[in-house]
Amino acid sequence: MSSPNAESTAFRSALEVIRAVEPRVAGAIAAELTDQRESLKLIASENYASPATLLAMGNWFSDKYAEGTVGRRFYAGCQNVDTVEALAAEHARELFGAAHAYVQPHSGIDANLVAFWAVLADRVEAPALEKARARHVNDLTEADWFALRRELGNQRMLGMSLDAGGHLTHGFRPNISGKMFDQRSYGTDPRTGLIDYDKVAEAAREFKPLILVAGYSAYPRRVNFRIMREIADSVGATFMVDMAHFAGLVAGKVLTGDFDPVPHAHIVTTTTHKSLRGPRGGMVLCQPELAEQVDRGCPMVLGGPLPHVMAAKAVALAEARRPDFADYANRIVANAQALAEGLLRRGANLVTGGTDNHLAIIDVTSYGLTGRQAEQALLDSGIVTNRNSVPQDPNGAWYTSGIRIGTPALTTRGLGTAEMDVIAELIHTVLSQTNAGSNADGTASKAKYALDAAVADKVSRQAGELLAGFPLYPTVDLT
Repeated sequence: MSSPNAESTAFRSALEVIRAVEPRVAGAIAAELTDQRESLKLIASENYASPATLLAMGNWFSDKYAEGTVGRRFYAGCQNVDTVEALAAEHARELFGAAHAYVQPHSGIDANLVAFWAVLADRVEAPALEKARARHVNDLTEADWFALRRELGNQRMLGMSLDAGGHLTHGFRPNISGKMFDQRSYGTDPRTGLIDYDKVAEAAREFKPLILVAGYSAYPRRVNFRIMREIADSVGATFMVDMAHFAGLVAGKVLTGDFDPVPHAHIVTTTTHKSLRGPRGGMVLCQPELAEQVDRGCPMVLGGPLPHVMAAKAVALAEARRPDFADYANRIVANAQALAEGLLRRGANLVTGGTDNHLAIIDVTSYGLTGRQAEQALLDSGIVTNRNSVPQDPNGAWYTSGIRIGTPALTTRGLGTAEMDVIAELIHTVLSQTNAGSNADGTASKAKYALDAAVADKVSRQAGELLAGFPLYPTVDLT
């Protein structure tokens, strides 16, 4: 482990080099560290990468083109890239117990696109090539190529609805996935907010999707992936899980058995940040039969790999294999449950009545607010969250009726269950003291709000005092 002095020296030196070229960028980098240190960060999709992970991204690997895969590059001179990519994939396989790992995706959406097109290549393209007795798409006649293109664009996907907690990249129209697939959604039980597996099975039988997608960005409960795989098998669908949000809980063995997607899914995608606490990027895990298609992610979907980010992924995945990461993952869930319980005791309304994972959704209509009003009032008070839809949301996806909160970042800082109760009090204070505003014509506004500045200042000061006991990046001193 490096010394605090070594880490401080590394970051100070880096800023000096940057400052000599563009001081405003150096200033923004330093300011971002200050802002993160002073913010009560409850955004469920954010975290704090280690100094080692951050430093692994700022190096000469950024200079390399490396299309292809380990040992099969389209550019010469990639032997060192091969080393870091192979290490990242090895750590991923061992960490998650996966047969195959592909660590090139630049983001979560890239990982999903690689997965979608790997399935399409396996389920649609490969049979078409075999039927035409062609080895490669370039060998197809114009007529066969036209027919294959039409068939590739005529496939179905079934995934969780956005208001129930699904993600935009699971086949929704504003995203490219919605333009690729004929998509339908399964929701949650309107009474409990929980997944109704019988309803999912019914939807699958009626719709007969090529791909059944599980995974979420705003569902506060565990998913039974064994049952979801059984549903997929019953209709001949490929079962895909997007575990971007909860990958750290899988890595830390909080989610096991039926709740671990890796043994059950044909293909699993994830980001490498969020609860996994690595660099911003994506990754695909899959069964052996899809490995060859997944490895064609570049150039099928991706541009050139980012070797400097793959180096950082290797570092972060190595960190996640240490015993202390399992303790961290368990504390994430304990903190989320303590925060949820603290809010419930104070009268807040939570979607599904609590949480089993790293996040919770507050239905802020009980405070007379929209999600946008609540988000801004909390931000004024030093609490960073994001607005989020609730099931059957009357305010739509822009204004919303909910606030999503998560504990991965604050758990990294060392806050525990006692501090979560304090935070619940701060959140409740802000929301209960915020009033919805009105438009110029007297109608109710979904964006305007009123919060006494004295309340915001007091909560912000209390949040700062709480965080002072849990310094962020304590080994990094830029002064």
